[in-house]
Amino acid sequence: MDIAELLVVLVVSLALTAFARAKGLPAPLLVTAAALAASFVPGLPHIEIDSDVILTVVLPPLLYSAALDVTWQSFRQSLRQIRRLGIVLVIVTAIVVGAVAYLLVPDMTLPAAILVGAIVAPPDAVSAAAIGRKLGLPRRVMTVLSGESLINDAASLTLVRVFTLIIAGESLTLWEDAGIFALAIVVGLLVGGVLGVLVHWLRMRLGDPVIATIMSILLPFVAYVLAEELGGSGVIAVVTAGLYIGYNSPKEGYETRLQERPLWTSADVILEGFVFALIGLQLNTVVRETLASDRSLLESVGVAFVVLGVVVLVRPAFVFLSYWRRRLNGRWLRPLVVRATRGRPRLRWLRGAAEPRMTWQELTVISWTGMRGVVTLAAAVAVVSSPTHIPAQDTIFLIAFVVTVGTLLLQGLTLPIVIRRLHVHDPGEHERDTAAELLLSHRTTEAAIDLIRERQDVWAERYGREAVDATVGRLRRRLERQAEDFQHDAEDERLDAREAPSRLTAAEVQAVRRELLARRREVVLREREHGALDEEVMRRVLISLDAEELAMDSSQAGRSRS
Repeated sequence: MDIAELLVVLVVSLALTAFARAKGLPAPLLVTAAALAASFVPGLPHIEIDSDVILTVVLPPLLYSAALDVTWQSFRQSLRQIRRLGIVLVIVTAIVVGAVAYLLVPDMTLPAAILVGAIVAPPDAVSAAAIGRKLGLPRRVMTVLSGESLINDAASLTLVRVFTLIIAGESLTLWEDAGIFALAIVVGLLVGGVLGVLVHWLRMRLGDPVIATIMSILLPFVAYVLAEELGGSGVIAVVTAGLYIGYNSPKEGYETRLQERPLWTSADVILEGFVFALIGLQLNTVVRETLASDRSLLESVGVAFVVLGVVVLVRPAFVFLSYWRRRLNGRWLRPLVVRATRGRPRLRWLRGAAEPRMTWQELTVISWTGMRGVVTLAAAVAVVSSPTHIPAQDTIFLIAFVVTVGTLLLQGLTLPIVIRRLHVHDPGEHERDTAAELLLSHRTTEAAIDLIRERQDVWAERYGREAVDATVGRLRRRLERQAEDFQHDAEDERLDAREAPSRLTAAEVQAVRRELLARRREVVLREREHGALDEEVMRRVLISLDAEELAMDSSQAGRSRS
C-alpha cells in the first residue's frame, strides 16, 4: 500500500465514521460494509494487508489507548473472568476449531488445523465496546470485555508462533510449548513494567507536558518492538505499560492529562476506521485467490462458514459453563479456604478476590461479543506469506476473512438488539457514581479548608495579614459552593470588587490556589489507594480539578498578554 492509497483509505474511513457518529450508527459496521462494496469497484487498486504494519504500527496504539482507559481496580476484581476469556477461551477455541477443520479439510494436518483455530480465536472488542458504551452496559461487563481484548491477542499470537514452529519441523515437547508461553508472558511483563516505570519517572521530573505526551506516543511502539525482539509478547508489554501509566497518571501534571485524553481518543477513531476499512477491502482479493486455488469454491466457502458457526457457538458455551462452574466451586471451596487461612496472614493470598456476580442477561451479552478484527486477518497473512509451507494454506485466509466479516456483521448488527431486549443495564450505577462524586467533592473541599487553617498564618507572614484574610475568605466561600454544585458563579467577581483595596496580587492568589488544588488531589489519590473510590469517579473529579487549574492558568496567561 503506497502513501496515496493509505491517505485515501484514511480520509474515506474517517468521513464514514463521522457520518455514523452523527447519525448514531455503529461506525465499524458502516465502514466495513462500505469497504466490502468498494472492493469490487472497477479500477480500484487491490489493497492488501501488510501483517508487519498492522501488528507493529496499528495494534500497539490501539492496545495502549484501551489499557489507559481500563480502571485497575475493576480489572483486578474481574481478573479471573478476564483470564478465562482472554487465555483459556482462546486455547479452547483453537482446539475445537482445529478439530473441525482437521475433519473437514482432507489435506490439512492437525498442527495446521490448530493453527487455523489460533488465528480465528481472539475477539476484537473495539466495536463491542463502542456499542456497549453507547447503550450503557454496566461497568463490570465493560471491564470484562475491555480486559479480555487486552490479553487475548497475546495468547492467540503466541499459539500461532508455537504451531508455526511445529509445522516448520521443530518437534516441540509439551514443556517446550509451555516454556514459549511462559517466556512470552514474563518478558512482556518485564519489558512493559520497566518501560512504564521509567517513562512515568521521567514524566514526573521533566514537567514538560509536550515532551511527556510525545513519550506516551512512542511508548507503545517501543514496548512492542523491544518485547518481540527479546522473544516475549509485544501485546503484553504494551498492555502492562498502558495499565501502569494509566494508573499513575493522576500523579502527573494536569496539562499532560488534558493533552493526552483528546489525543488518544482521536487516534482510536482514525485507527479503528482504518482497520475496519482494510478488513472490508480484502473481499475482492479473497474471492480471486479462492477462484485461483485447486479447491472448489463451494467446498472452501462451506468449510469457512462451518468454522464461523463453530466460533460463534463455542463462546457462549464456554462463558456460561465456566462461569457457573466457578460460582459453584466458589460456593463450596471459598468458605473452606477462608476458614483455613483465618489468622494466618501468609496464607491469605490463597483466598483471592471474589469474582463479581453476573446475571444470565449479562453473560448472554458477553457471549455475543465475539466479533473478530484485524489481528485475525494480520495473523492469517503472516502465516500464508511465511516461507514455511502450510498444508491447505489456500483456505486459511478465506476462513479468517469469513470469520472476521461474518462475526462483525452477524453479532455486530444484532448486539444492540440483544442488549435492549435483555435490558442489560445498571439503573443505579449513575446515581451511585453521582453520590460518590459528591461525597469526594465534600472531602476534598474539607481538606482544602483544613489547609487554609494550617497555612493562613504562613501566608499572612509571606503576603500580609489583611490581604490574606480577605482572599482566603473568598477562596473558602468558593470551595464551599463547589462542594454543593461543582460550579463557579458570578458572585466571586462582586466579592473581588468589594475586596479590591486589600486583595493579593494575581501571582500570590495563584500560589495559594495551587496549594489548595494539590491538597484536594492528595485526598483523591488517598481515597483511591485505600480502595474506597471507584476509578471512574476519581477520573471525573480529577477532570474538574484539572479544568479549574487550566482556567486559572489561561486567565493568568491572558492577563500577561494584556
